[in-house]
Amino acid sequence: MPALLNFIRAFFSSFKNLLPIILVVAFFQLVVLDQPMPQLASMLIGLLLVAMGLTLFVFGLNLGLFPIGETLAKALARKGSLFWLFTFAFLLGFGTTIAEPALTAIASKAASVAAAAGDVADNTQAKSSYAWGLRLTVALSVGVAIVLGVLRIIKGWPIHLMIIGGYVAVIVLTFFAPKSIIGIAYDSGAVTTSTITVPLVTALGVGLASSIKGRNPMLDGFGLIAFASLTPMIFVLIFGMLR
Repeated sequence: MPALLNFIRAFFSSFKNLLPIILVVAFFQLVVLDQPMPQLASMLIGLLLVAMGLTLFVFGLNLGLFPIGETLAKALARKGSLFWLFTFAFLLGFGTTIAEPALTAIASKAASVAAAAGDVADNTQAKSSYAWGLRLTVALSVGVAIVLGVLRIIKGWPIHLMIIGGYVAVIVLTFFAPKSIIGIAYDSGAVTTSTITVPLVTALGVGLASSIKGRNPMLDGFGLIAFASLTPMIFVLIFGMLR
């Protein structure tokens, strides 16, 4: 019974989070466009399913992904092996990113646009190769980013200096990269920080900072997502220059 009550509370919380979107759409449809809602029954069912999906997603995070990330980080820190810690960090970043639905979607769209612009051959094999190369590049970049973030937590390096240096590199590379890749590179930083990557990476950072003496989880545990947003821009710009 308590579990059911918690689920109901979480469901209403998810619906409350969706309410601003619903109000905006309703305002423009009914007031600005002065038109009735098309397929109202289908829209209501869709909103119900979205709220239910968000609720289940939050429950899954709390029950599975957050505990897994924190537990593994703490266990690896206690083991004292930097090799296995860095290997886990890289594979976590790589694996979660390569599975990101948002990255798959943007890579596929980028391949289609590149084919239409004549940057790659307009056939299925060429577009698939371009999309896969883009996904692999972004996934590798996030793996490297998480390793750098873990190293920062261990060493206690100031995050702001590393982030500033990274964005300076992005600006410099922008002048040399093909214009057709710049927008894709900038968007790649956003699509990596989505539903799969963020929970596990955050849990890794907090768990690791909690396990290392002299580290504050609030000060040192967060910031890995910033690296995961930054390095894809650098890697994709280089990817465009090398193609």
